[in-house]
Amino acid sequence: MPGKGPSLEDLIGIEHSKLGFFQELRQTIEALKDANTQSAQRRREIAAILDGITDIMMVLTSDLRILSVNHVFRQTFPDVPRPEGMFCHQIFRGEDVPCPGCPASASFAAGDICRETAIFKIGGKNVQFEMVASPINRPDAPDRHILVFKRDVSREKEYQAKFYQAEKMATIGMLATGVAHEVNNPLTAIFGFAEGLRRRLPALKEKVDPRVMEDVEDYVATILRECRRCQDIVTTLLTFSRQKTVSFSAVSLNAVVNDTLKLLRSHLKQRNQAKITVRVDLSENLPMVHGDEHQIKQVMLNLLVNAMDAITGPGRIIITTYQSSKGAVCLSVEDSGCGVPPENVDKLFEPFFTTKRSGKGIGIGLSTCMSIVKKHQGDITLKSTPGQGATFTVSLPVNPEKTT
Repeated sequence: MPGKGPSLEDLIGIEHSKLGFFQELRQTIEALKDANTQSAQRRREIAAILDGITDIMMVLTSDLRILSVNHVFRQTFPDVPRPEGMFCHQIFRGEDVPCPGCPASASFAAGDICRETAIFKIGGKNVQFEMVASPINRPDAPDRHILVFKRDVSREKEYQAKFYQAEKMATIGMLATGVAHEVNNPLTAIFGFAEGLRRRLPALKEKVDPRVMEDVEDYVATILRECRRCQDIVTTLLTFSRQKTVSFSAVSLNAVVNDTLKLLRSHLKQRNQAKITVRVDLSENLPMVHGDEHQIKQVMLNLLVNAMDAITGPGRIIITTYQSSKGAVCLSVEDSGCGVPPENVDKLFEPFFTTKRSGKGIGIGLSTCMSIVKKHQGDITLKSTPGQGATFTVSLPVNPEKTT
């Protein structure tokens, strides 16, 4: 009949239909809640894993801009509250161009994992990092990203270098002790007989031609002088190689330079055949530094030997001591050798890094120098132009508040 409403059965069917819809909707909502709970739990698990990583971690874009970092990055750079959007080389180097040998750039180019080590100055200290850059493969993402890990290996490398240096110095000490005994025995005899001749010269003056007597006196004086010089060389060699407890006291950098040159005098004469000139400019009234003389001599020896090795033909070496405007006592060794390529500047103080050919060094000399200078609360810097030489400068405080 017209105007007749829905029957009871129709109404019951409609209510059942609504009830089924709401049940399905409630199940869907519960499923979404469960999925959201699982997702939140999964996010917390991932966050806990990331928080457990002790390395600096960054995600970079193809132009080396930072997308995200972990908590270790923020702890390392507390003065950079929002690193996102900045270039990584701006933060680590303060430069506007990418670092030489950047593993992130290499990873982008190769599409594979790349590794590299480098030294960065963070918080006023040189920190050596082992870096791993890995591409992030996301087919659904149009942009390419790189995940970079930086692990601080400064202490590990330092311990390795100390171990090899200790082995090397122990071997040198044994050899030096043997050489000292073998050389001192005949040297003592030569010195004793020459001294005996010198005492008998006055009795021979009236019996020998004056010109011959003058030559004999000169010969005896030369023998005695050279014997004393040999004794000084042996003593200096033992000072360099002797294993002893580090003892800090007042040290003269000028004396360190003179002792080192005395030890290397014969080596310098051999190199002077290639016309290498050595100029020494020592500042007068230079303040004493508080340190271990043996270790500071070791630094000077390494720098001078490296300077000689960097020169392949005629050249010059300039050794200078002075007091800086900030009051530090400085020692610089400048050479006119091959210089240091920009890509090697960051690696130069790394243990076991060397550009010398096999048999000429294992690459722990400069890293040992860095370790010694840091122990004296000083600093060592390098200025170099490829093909035009290099200048190493060691700065040591005059009166450090604390020395370890």
